[in-house]
Amino acid sequence: MKRIMFVCKKNSARSQMAEGFAKALGGEKFEITSSGLEASQIRPEAIAAMQEVGIDISHHTSKALSDFHYEDFDIVVSLCGCGISLPPRWWTREVFEDWELDDPAENPAIFPRVRDELKERVQKLLNSLN
Repeated sequence: MKRIMFVCKKNSARSQMAEGFAKALGGEKFEITSSGLEASQIRPEAIAAMQEVGIDISHHTSKALSDFHYEDFDIVVSLCGCGISLPPRWWTREVFEDWELDDPAENPAIFPRVRDELKERVQKLLNSLN
């Protein structure tokens, strides 16, 4: 079973929403988690945006990338252009992508747009792995 890591700056919005979509769209075929360069709190706007599309991420917790081992993951997706900040060994996985999505934490009005972009990209990623 392929293991996927979604990573962002603080694991508070984009990476949490990506994890939620991946679990909802392909969770039975993959092991999926998310983390941040540092841990923080999940933004209530992210929880609300996902609830609007029927996915509950209110039980998720923010986790630090340093709590994980790169060799445990086949696919690593950076969501914020932070791939450059990742230790190089994280880039060398079977699949590494850096999606560089806008940060809705800086502009909460864009949460729905970023959520919808994430759904599309996550679906495309999962389809490419089948």
